[in-house]
Amino acid sequence: MANGLDGRVAIVTGAGGGLGRCHALYLARQGARIVVNDLTAEAAERVVAEIVAAGGEAMAAPASVTDEAAINALVAAVMERWGRIDILVNNAGILKDRSFAKMTLAEFRLVVEVHLMGAAVCTKAVWEIMRAQAYGRIVMTTSSSGLYGNFGQANYGAAKMALVGLMQTLALEGEKYGIRVNCLAPTAATQMTEGVLSGASLEALDPALVSPGLLALTGEAAPTRAILCAGAGHFATASVTLSQGRHLGAGDEAGEALARQWDEVADRAGEIVPAYGFTQAERELASHGMGAPVMAVQR
Repeated sequence: MANGLDGRVAIVTGAGGGLGRCHALYLARQGARIVVNDLTAEAAERVVAEIVAAGGEAMAAPASVTDEAAINALVAAVMERWGRIDILVNNAGILKDRSFAKMTLAEFRLVVEVHLMGAAVCTKAVWEIMRAQAYGRIVMTTSSSGLYGNFGQANYGAAKMALVGLMQTLALEGEKYGIRVNCLAPTAATQMTEGVLSGASLEALDPALVSPGLLALTGEAAPTRAILCAGAGHFATASVTLSQGRHLGAGDEAGEALARQWDEVADRAGEIVPAYGFTQAERELASHGMGAPVMAVQR
């Protein structure tokens, strides 16, 4: 049986070690040609050598994901060599963990810059290529720290949840061009998680057990707007949902009514996963008794 990604060209950022390396090796085993991005050429070349030794195709592409010129040059080099880019896995990231009280704004900005802006820079660099070829698979790396919060990771959590928002919108914008965009929320033992998880947990959370999730997210039949959670061989999906809510009316008394009826408003029975952002406004206006379109100009 042919591999699911035969001939596809995949860029993996932060692939010189840890989870990114596992992603690159896994995708190569599925038949993809791999662009190994890392901050250092030495780290990237080591992973390329592993892929080539196993019979795969790969090229090293050292660059910071926050350097627009370097990433644009990387993409140009890939296009010159292979003529297309099918898959982008935005994996590069850093940690600067400490409580918000002790965290400097410089530490906050740095983590957001690498995780969020780095993913935006790389995605922007391949976006028009994917639109033109009417095919693309993009994976943003989110985290349970963003989805649900984690003490000492305000900067990291903010960046990771922002990537969910980026994914949601790009999936909508890319749909008619054959571009599918998803999130991966990994739990893995890497340099980034040392000191965060226990020793026994780190042993069980081999990063190589996360990477198989990429086949579902980057293959021909990939979903779009999905959040895949993966770790220790376990896979699940997460969703941003909207409760049925209650119409409480206008005026100051609505605040008191909300406080009294909070449990009913927050009741998760019948909750939905909105197909797009304006679902919230449509529901609110319908509850208000209006059936007119939400947007003044229909797109």
